Amino acid sequence: QAQLVESGGGWVQPGGSLRLSCAASGFTFKDYAIDWYRQAPGKERELVARIPSAGGGTNYADSVKGRFFVSRDNAKKTSYLQMNSLEPEDTARYYCNALYTDYWGQGTQVTVSS
Repeated sequence: QAQLVESGGGWVQPGGSLRLSCAASGFTFKDYAIDWYRQAPGKERELVARIPSAGGGTNYADSVKGRFFVSRDNAKKTSYLQMNSLEPEDTARYYCNALYTDYWGQGTQVTVSS
């Protein structure tokens, strides 16, 4: 069955970096754009980044532009979210989704604090 699994989260100090992974199985990964979302307690879910199926034309939320970079490796059926210059405001649970599907993972927690 179709599945997405996020990994790579953890605790980092402000200014640090993390790379999140979104591993897909059970569907034709290369045919779908991949969205990265985040949600913090008490806040609405926010679309952070989008990468088309072919990998070009990426989009980013203004809050992360220049700091976060999304990529994908269709041969490995995996999307990556490189997160640099992390700030406490980036603390959230991060999810990936295949666009226009109900294919979601369980998320991975990112905590940025001193």
